[in-house]
Amino acid sequence: MKIGFLMLINSEPKVVNSMVTQLEKRSKKLYDVDYNLWVLETVKQLENREFNALDLDNLIEEVADLSRRDKRKLESLLTRLIEHLLKIKYWQSEKDRNFGHWQGEVRTFRKQINKELKASPSLKVYCQEIFEECYQDAREIVSDRSQLPLSTFPEKAIASLEQVLDENWFPDVN
Repeated sequence: MKIGFLMLINSEPKVVNSMVTQLEKRSKKLYDVDYNLWVLETVKQLENREFNALDLDNLIEEVADLSRRDKRKLESLLTRLIEHLLKIKYWQSEKDRNFGHWQGEVRTFRKQINKELKASPSLKVYCQEIFEECYQDAREIVSDRSQLPLSTFPEKAIASLEQVLDENWFPDVN
Protein backbone atom coordinates (compact mmCIF):
# COMPACT_ATOMS: atom_id res chain seq x y z
CA MET A 1 0.00 0.00 0.00
CA LYS A 2 2.84 2.41 0.85
CA ILE A 3 4.52 1.71 -2.48
CA GLY A 4 1.29 2.50 -4.33
CA PHE A 5 0.94 5.71 -2.32
CA LEU A 6 4.53 6.74 -3.07
CA MET A 7 3.97 5.99 -6.74
CA LEU A 8 0.87 8.20 -6.63
CA ILE A 9 2.79 11.07 -5.01
CA ASN A 10 5.61 10.82 -7.55
CA SER A 11 3.24 10.44 -10.52
CA GLU A 12 2.37 13.17 -12.93
CA PRO A 13 -1.23 14.54 -12.86
CA LYS A 14 -1.96 12.76 -16.14
CA VAL A 15 -1.12 9.38 -14.57
CA VAL A 16 -3.16 10.15 -11.45
CA ASN A 17 -6.18 11.11 -13.55
CA SER A 18 -5.81 7.88 -15.48
CA MET A 19 -5.76 5.87 -12.23
CA VAL A 20 -8.88 7.67 -10.96
CA THR A 21 -10.65 7.00 -14.27
CA GLN A 22 -9.76 3.31 -14.03
CA LEU A 23 -11.15 3.17 -10.47
CA GLU A 24 -14.39 4.81 -11.61
CA LYS A 25 -14.73 2.36 -14.51
CA ARG A 26 -14.07 -0.60 -12.19
CA SER A 27 -16.69 0.65 -9.76
CA LYS A 28 -19.30 1.12 -12.51
CA LYS A 29 -18.54 -2.33 -13.90
CA LEU A 30 -18.87 -3.80 -10.42
CA TYR A 31 -22.33 -2.23 -10.11
CA ASP A 32 -23.41 -4.01 -13.30
CA VAL A 33 -21.72 -7.32 -12.51
CA ASP A 34 -22.23 -7.80 -8.74
CA TYR A 35 -24.66 -5.38 -7.13
CA ASN A 36 -24.20 -6.74 -3.60
CA LEU A 37 -20.41 -6.44 -3.80
CA TRP A 38 -20.82 -2.91 -5.19
CA VAL A 39 -22.95 -1.99 -2.14
CA LEU A 40 -20.39 -3.45 0.26
CA GLU A 41 -17.53 -1.66 -1.50
CA THR A 42 -19.48 1.61 -1.51
CA VAL A 43 -20.18 1.34 2.22
CA LYS A 44 -16.50 0.67 2.87
CA GLN A 45 -15.52 3.68 0.74
CA LEU A 46 -17.98 5.90 2.62
CA GLU A 47 -16.80 4.65 6.02
CA ASN A 48 -13.18 5.30 5.01
CA ARG A 49 -14.14 8.71 3.59
CA GLU A 50 -12.79 7.68 0.17
CA PHE A 51 -15.16 10.02 -1.62
CA ASN A 52 -13.09 10.25 -4.81
CA ALA A 53 -13.39 6.49 -5.28
CA LEU A 54 -17.20 6.48 -5.12
CA ASP A 55 -19.34 5.58 -8.10
CA LEU A 56 -21.44 8.72 -7.64
CA ASP A 57 -23.78 8.24 -10.59
CA ASN A 58 -24.99 4.86 -9.38
CA LEU A 59 -24.92 5.93 -5.71
CA ILE A 60 -27.18 8.92 -6.44
CA GLU A 61 -29.53 6.68 -8.42
CA GLU A 62 -29.69 4.15 -5.58
CA VAL A 63 -30.35 6.76 -2.89
CA ALA A 64 -33.12 8.32 -4.98
CA ASP A 65 -34.57 4.86 -5.53
CA LEU A 66 -34.88 4.29 -1.78
CA SER A 67 -37.73 6.80 -1.64
CA ARG A 68 -39.41 5.31 -4.69
CA ARG A 69 -39.24 1.83 -3.11
CA ASP A 70 -40.84 3.08 0.10
CA LYS A 71 -43.60 4.75 -1.89
CA ARG A 72 -44.27 1.64 -3.99
CA LYS A 73 -44.37 -0.46 -0.83
CA LEU A 74 -46.88 1.89 0.81
CA GLU A 75 -49.02 1.95 -2.31
CA SER A 76 -49.09 -1.85 -2.43
CA LEU A 77 -49.87 -2.20 1.30
CA LEU A 78 -52.61 0.43 1.17
CA THR A 79 -54.23 -1.20 -1.86
CA ARG A 80 -54.13 -4.63 -0.17
CA LEU A 81 -55.59 -3.17 3.03
CA ILE A 82 -58.49 -1.59 1.16
CA GLU A 83 -59.05 -4.83 -0.80
CA HIS A 84 -59.58 -6.74 2.43
CA LEU A 85 -61.84 -4.08 3.92
CA LEU A 86 -63.99 -4.28 0.77
CA LYS A 87 -64.06 -8.07 0.98
CA ILE A 88 -65.25 -7.87 4.58
CA LYS A 89 -68.02 -5.43 3.72
CA TYR A 90 -69.26 -6.79 0.37
CA TRP A 91 -68.24 -10.39 -0.34
CA GLN A 92 -71.14 -11.98 1.53
CA SER A 93 -70.87 -15.48 0.06
CA GLU A 94 -67.31 -15.93 1.38
CA LYS A 95 -67.63 -14.04 4.66
CA ASP A 96 -68.34 -17.03 6.92
CA ARG A 97 -65.39 -18.96 5.58
CA ASN A 98 -62.86 -16.10 5.25
CA PHE A 99 -63.73 -13.37 7.75
CA GLY A 100 -61.02 -14.35 10.23
CA HIS A 101 -58.38 -14.48 7.52
CA TRP A 102 -59.45 -11.13 6.06
CA GLN A 103 -59.50 -9.56 9.51
CA GLY A 104 -55.98 -10.84 10.16
CA GLU A 105 -54.79 -9.45 6.82
CA VAL A 106 -56.31 -6.06 7.65
CA ARG A 107 -54.44 -6.01 10.96
CA THR A 108 -51.18 -7.06 9.29
CA PHE A 109 -51.39 -4.43 6.54
CA ARG A 110 -52.31 -1.70 9.03
CA LYS A 111 -49.38 -2.56 11.26
CA GLN A 112 -46.97 -2.60 8.31
CA ILE A 113 -48.25 0.75 6.99
CA ASN A 114 -48.16 2.36 10.41
CA LYS A 115 -44.58 1.14 10.96
CA GLU A 116 -43.55 2.62 7.61
CA LEU A 117 -45.22 5.92 8.49
CA LYS A 118 -43.58 5.95 11.91
CA ALA A 119 -40.17 5.47 10.29
CA SER A 120 -40.89 8.13 7.62
CA PRO A 121 -43.67 10.47 8.78
CA SER A 122 -43.36 12.59 5.63
CA LEU A 123 -44.88 9.67 3.67
CA LYS A 124 -48.27 10.31 5.34
CA VAL A 125 -48.82 13.11 2.80
CA TYR A 126 -47.99 10.66 0.01
CA CYS A 127 -50.56 8.19 1.38
CA GLN A 128 -53.20 10.90 1.23
CA GLU A 129 -52.21 11.68 -2.36
CA ILE A 130 -52.52 8.06 -3.52
CA PHE A 131 -55.50 7.05 -1.38
CA GLU A 132 -58.14 7.53 -4.09
CA GLU A 133 -56.09 5.66 -6.71
CA CYS A 134 -55.46 2.79 -4.27
CA TYR A 135 -59.16 2.62 -3.49
CA GLN A 136 -60.07 2.42 -7.19
CA ASP A 137 -57.42 -0.25 -7.80
CA ALA A 138 -58.70 -2.25 -4.82
CA ARG A 139 -62.30 -2.04 -6.13
CA GLU A 140 -61.23 -3.52 -9.46
CA ILE A 141 -59.14 -6.25 -7.88
CA VAL A 142 -61.87 -7.33 -5.46
CA SER A 143 -64.43 -7.26 -8.25
CA ASP A 144 -62.21 -9.60 -10.28
CA ARG A 145 -61.50 -11.95 -7.38
CA SER A 146 -65.06 -12.08 -6.09
CA GLN A 147 -66.67 -12.07 -9.54
CA LEU A 148 -69.05 -9.44 -8.17
CA PRO A 149 -69.89 -6.57 -10.52
CA LEU A 150 -67.67 -3.51 -10.09
CA SER A 151 -70.81 -1.52 -9.31
CA THR A 152 -71.14 -3.57 -6.06
CA PHE A 153 -68.33 -1.47 -4.63
CA PRO A 154 -68.99 2.26 -4.22
CA GLU A 155 -66.99 4.60 -6.45
CA LYS A 156 -66.36 6.85 -3.45
CA ALA A 157 -64.11 5.39 -0.77
CA ILE A 158 -66.00 3.60 2.03
CA ALA A 159 -63.92 5.42 4.65
CA SER A 160 -61.29 8.12 5.08
CA LEU A 161 -57.60 7.31 5.12
CA GLU A 162 -57.57 7.89 8.87
CA GLN A 163 -60.34 5.33 9.38
CA VAL A 164 -58.71 2.82 7.04
CA LEU A 165 -55.49 3.06 9.05
CA ASP A 166 -57.24 3.02 12.45
CA GLU A 167 -56.61 -0.35 14.11
CA ASN A 168 -60.04 -0.27 15.76
CA TRP A 169 -62.11 0.62 12.69
CA PHE A 170 -63.89 -1.93 10.54
CA PRO A 171 -66.64 -1.27 8.00
CA ASP A 172 -70.21 -1.90 9.04
CA VAL A 173 -71.14 -5.37 7.95
CA ASN A 174 -74.68 -5.82 6.62
